[in-house]
Amino acid sequence: MSYITKKALEDSLKNLLLQKPLSKITISDITKDCGINRMTFYYHFKDIYDLIEWICTEETARAINGKKTYETWQQGFLQTFQMVLDNKPFISNVYHSISREKIEDYFYAITYDLLIGVVEEKATGMNVSEATKKFIANFYNFAFVGLLLDWIKKGMQDDPQLIIDQVSTLIQGEVSRALNKYQINKSNQIP
Repeated sequence: MSYITKKALEDSLKNLLLQKPLSKITISDITKDCGINRMTFYYHFKDIYDLIEWICTEETARAINGKKTYETWQQGFLQTFQMVLDNKPFISNVYHSISREKIEDYFYAITYDLLIGVVEEKATGMNVSEATKKFIANFYNFAFVGLLLDWIKKGMQDDPQLIIDQVSTLIQGEVSRALNKYQINKSNQIP
């Protein structure tokens, strides 16, 4: 039941964003459109930004849909771009209504999970520190989210497949090279 209520609140917010900007939408507007009381809203979310974060997280997780391997990461990112395009009115309104840092945080959290999965997979059998794996995943995460935000800022005009193809060409094999370079020398380890 909780998920159904959250989904209804999501649908109401998205519906209201088609009519007016985020800055003009109140929790009362959302609950009235949804047909629930304010306390029900506060049972699930602390404010509208918390609802937005939940929507972004849920939508991106559905878009990535387990595509967290070296062989499938391109599909996961392409589906993320497609999810943004499918939710263009919502994403555009949120992008222009809240701080860039907040929307960056939404996307960083989800895409980091995808990237660390790829790095962990490529590091299998290698002696690479956790800090190095996190550094490599963060590097690619910042690049991907930067490209995604730039694409949103420019009105989502470019073909997402072309963007993913360009990124794929740039990093083909780079994750493995980086891991090999930073592999811990076993003779230098403390027993």
